[in-house]
Formats: sequence, C-alpha cells, structure tokens
Amino acid sequence: QVQLVESGGGLVQPGGSLRLSCAASGKSINNYTMHWYRQNPGDQRRLIAHITPGGTTVYKDSVKGRFTISRDNAKQTVYLQMNSLKPEDTAVYYCQAGGAYWGQGTPVTVSS
Repeated sequence: QVQLVESGGGLVQPGGSLRLSCAASGKSINNYTMHWYRQNPGDQRRLIAHITPGGTTVYKDSVKGRFTISRDNAKQTVYLQMNSLKPEDTAVYYCQAGGAYWGQGTPVTVSS
C-alpha cells in the first residue's frame, strides 16, 4: 500500500506561482509512474502531468510550459511547480501513484 499526502495549495493571484508536494509513505514509489490530476466541482478528474520512474515527463497542453513535475525518490516526494497561474487553474489537485493510489487532494484558487 502507498499513502499519499498532498500539500502546498492555497490562494494565489493570477500570474503567481505555487509548488505542490505529494509525500508518499508505505511502499516505495520509485518504480511507479506518478501523476498529477485536477478536478473542479461537477467535473471529472483530469490528468495534467505525469513522470515515469526514469524521469520522463508528459504534460497536457493546458499546462505545458507553465507547470513542471519532478520527483525526489530519496524523499519519496513528487512535486508540481506551477508558474504563471491563471484563474482556470483553480481546482483541487490530486496526485496518484501507479494508477492505483490517490491522495486526498489540495485546493488551489487563482483569483485577484
């Protein structure tokens, strides 16, 4: 089993930055592809980025060039650096390990 805890969300003005963290415990995540999703009320969770065990990253077009996913296997933590934030980035952000394990989510609000 893998337990995931997201943190780092909050209120930020348009154009600002946040860094989300996803701390894992229990089973090692070193061999898992790690994903970041986001969800708005009434909508499905949507994948925005993932990083493979080897460090290959893939992004949805909506965040490409603004968000950066990274991982620190020694700390068992995955990060999502979010720059140039827009109001449409407002959502609850979730990390997922290997398609099976989810965190509880951390809310991000982009508003002036």
